[in-house]
Amino acid sequence: MPEQLDLNLLRVFDALLREGGVTAASERLHLSIPATSRALGRLRRAMGDPILVRAGRGMAPTPFALRVAPRVRSLLDEAAALVSADREVSVADLDRTFTIRINDGVAATLATAAVKATAAVAPGVVLRFVAEGSESTEALRDGSVDLDIGVGDVVAPDLRAADLYRERMVGVVRADSPLGRHRRPTLAQLCRHPHVSASRRGRARGPLDDVLGQAGLHRRVAAVVPTFAVAVLLVASSDYVGLVPERLAAELGPRLGLHRFPVPADLPALDVRLFWHARLDADPAQRWLRDTLRHAHR
Repeated sequence: MPEQLDLNLLRVFDALLREGGVTAASERLHLSIPATSRALGRLRRAMGDPILVRAGRGMAPTPFALRVAPRVRSLLDEAAALVSADREVSVADLDRTFTIRINDGVAATLATAAVKATAAVAPGVVLRFVAEGSESTEALRDGSVDLDIGVGDVVAPDLRAADLYRERMVGVVRADSPLGRHRRPTLAQLCRHPHVSASRRGRARGPLDDVLGQAGLHRRVAAVVPTFAVAVLLVASSDYVGLVPERLAAELGPRLGLHRFPVPADLPALDVRLFWHARLDADPAQRWLRDTLRHAHR
């Protein structure tokens, strides 16, 4: 008769994949090493896969194990939410890692505030921030991402969202640069200086170019970088003009000797939102984290 999977075995699988070995997994699970090793054997029989294989002095997960790990984590989250739906969470006793996908322009300010807010009351919680790469909703569905923070709308009925704040873009230049002497530069003045564009997709054009075109103006984009943080650093060491989120400019500008200014153009505001999957809507631990993030940026 084939080995049957149960919730305890799935917890062992999750610990083995997180820790990458039997000894560390046994410590996480508060089991003996022999018991964890026996559980690994049962997993191998039930799943028809080695799960972990020798790789030098350590062990490495198989491709199959890596593929199913997010699904297993998702099932465990659902089970935890089902059991604790009507219970209050003990934040101080939480031992959990939350994976948060986040835009770099938001991460530079919100991540710092979030870490401070959680560490003060939940020392066992780890916030694992990962950069945007693919905005696929599958990462929220399969549990590989717990929360998604960025700009956009709800694109599927099984997703939930909450507004965090409204952001606007501002200009930044080095305070001692030629343009830095102007408190509120005009569009024409902006076009006399080279620009740096922040685009993960490598785009040099943006909403500002449409406004400039309508006014019969054109800017020269001299550099395109993948993140707003890199754009700020480049502006700090050059005479370039950058367009970045206002909160990022307010946080890093004074430290880097930058002057920030409103752009005299009707640029679209950006609504930064928090997204999660419906299966975790009632999970007390994630509900606490969502509330913490909503208050951390204020």
